[in-house]
Formats: sequence, structure tokens, C-alpha cells
Amino acid sequence: MDLKFNNSRKYISITVPSKTQTMSPHIKSIDDIVVLGINLSKFNKLTQFFICVAGVFVFYLIYGYLQELIFSVEGLKSYGWYLTLVQFAFYSIFGLVELQLIQDKRRRIPGKTYMIIAFLTVGTMGLSNTSLGYLNYPTQVIFKCCKLIPVMLGGVFIQGKRYNIVDVSAAVCMSLGLIWFTLADSTIAPNFNLTGVMLISLALCADAVIGNVQEKAMKMHNASNSEMVLYSYSIGFVYILLGLTCTSGLGPAVTFCSKNPIRTYGYAFLFSLTGYFGISFVLALIKIFGALLAVTVTTGRKAMTIVLSFLFFAKPFTFQYVWSGLLVVLGIFLNVYSKNMDKIRLPSLYDLISKLMEARKSRTLAQTV
Repeated sequence: MDLKFNNSRKYISITVPSKTQTMSPHIKSIDDIVVLGINLSKFNKLTQFFICVAGVFVFYLIYGYLQELIFSVEGLKSYGWYLTLVQFAFYSIFGLVELQLIQDKRRRIPGKTYMIIAFLTVGTMGLSNTSLGYLNYPTQVIFKCCKLIPVMLGGVFIQGKRYNIVDVSAAVCMSLGLIWFTLADSTIAPNFNLTGVMLISLALCADAVIGNVQEKAMKMHNASNSEMVLYSYSIGFVYILLGLTCTSGLGPAVTFCSKNPIRTYGYAFLFSLTGYFGISFVLALIKIFGALLAVTVTTGRKAMTIVLSFLFFAKPFTFQYVWSGLLVVLGIFLNVYSKNMDKIRLPSLYDLISKLMEARKSRTLAQTV
């Protein structure tokens, strides 16, 4: 639509672009949701759900299995940072390849922001990988489920936030579950070390911060997922490379991995590839069905990962793991419920008593008749 007013002194032109022009160049259609070349928009909601759930479970279960398998290689546990360096290299390559498949290849987010995101990403993944040298894999997964705790602590001390009783109850359940699980691990696990608890706790704090920073940057600058992956992981790769070079940790790690490249670089490639594919299905799940269902699915996936870890890898077991894990799951449910109280309406105690009284009255009348 063009409106023009022309006289001898003034010329005003107002142009309203069409709907297709206002869309981002790398989005073909508003309704199209494409994951790994599969256009999910062509399927009904139920089929979309099963495809996303299958993708999350398949890729992330393989991801978890390979991660634990890599660290089961004798001598590799001391090279956790080098494995993170290799993982960052693969993620950068995957992000670059995906970015070449879209039309808009411009960097939208400022470089300074990416430097911060890359630092947090290095902290999250590097500390998490290194912690496996000191902890059982199930203990690490349990800690990853409890991101709410550092988020709430940061909200209270940094932003002065106040939380309702449901959020506090969720944090208490997660804290008690973590303490119980860690105590069980320290009692029966031969390789338990408090250093691992400190490392995974720091990784959890960095993970709690990075989500808010990434979300704010992507919304503010309208950046794509592939751009975020490429720049954050490539800058993080430089950080880790400089760190390993300065600490003389690069040479011994390269020498060790070159002795058995299949079990190190080969597993690392598959480990990185499945993780990259898994996050694509998680993002699709969030976009189609919302965060509530996505959290439920990913929580079920983490529970399955812990079960498979005990089945495929020999390690001590006690039922204390089960009860403490259930406490953490209860905390996750309370957290999800707190964020979706308008969608999830649990019956109150008064409603339950009223329904019970009505049921008794109906039974009494039936017996009288």
C-alpha cells in the first residue's frame, strides 16, 4: 500500500510491506516447524507429539550412554576439559553447517554478549564433564534436575524476589533429595569425592544463568538457534584452548586420545551429534506444546537415563537412590505446577471432602432404595 502526497515542496511516501516481507528471511512459513529435515507441520498434533518424544528419548538416551561410556575409558577422567574442547569443536561445525542452510547468515547478537554466553557455556559443560571424574553418572543427572535451587537463590539475593509456598516446597524437596542421594553415593560409591559435588554445583549455577541470558539476547535481536550455537560454542572453544595451552594440559590430552582415537574422538563425535539433535526436538516440543509438557518429557528422559545407567554400567545400588530420586521428581512437579497454576487446577481439600460426602450420600440412597 502506497500513500503519496506530492506538491512543489514536499514528497511523502509510506510503504507497508506484505506479510511475507515482514517475516524473518530464514523462516519459510509461520506454521512450518522443521526438525532434521522433517516438516512436523504436515502431521496432526498426536503424531507431532510422538515424533518429538521419540526424538528426545532416542537421541538423549544415546547421548547419556555415550557420555558415561567415554568416561569409562581408563585414564580419560583426568582429561574432562579436553573432551569439552572436542565437543565444542563439533558443536561449532554443526552450527556452521546448519547456518549455511538458511538464507539469513548475518550475526545479529553483539560480540560482547556472545563472549559472556560463551564463558557461561564453558562453565556449564566443562565443569559438568569434569565432575564425572569424581561422581557417579546418576548423581550428576540428579544434580542437573535441580536447576531451580540456584535460580531461586539468585532471585532472592540478587533481585530481591519473593516466592510462594509451592516454589519453596519444590526447592526444599529438591534439596532434601540431593542431600539424601549424595549421602547414599558417598556411602557406597568407591569413587565419590566432594570435589565432584562442588564442580557440578558450579556448573548448575552457570546453567541457571545462561538460560536467561540466551533467551533475552535471542528475543532482543531475533537471532536463530544456529547462530547462537555457532558463535557461543566457537568462542567457548577459543576460551578452553587458551586455558589448556596456558596450563600445559593440551599436549598430554592429545597424546592420550591419539592412542585410542575410536574410543575418544569417535565416541565424542557421536556424543556431540546426538546432543545437537536432541536439543532440536526439545525446542520443537516447547514451540508446539509449551514448556509444561516439554519439562515433563525431559524429566521422564532423565529418569530413564538413570535407570539405564544402572543397567548398562556396573555400579553399587541402594534403594536410598530410589527414595531420594522420587523426592527430586516431586520437587520438579511442584516447580512445574507453580508456573502453570492457571492450567493445572488441583482439587482443594474442601473439594475432596465434598466429593467424598456426596459419594457416601449416593451410596446411602442406593441402599435405601
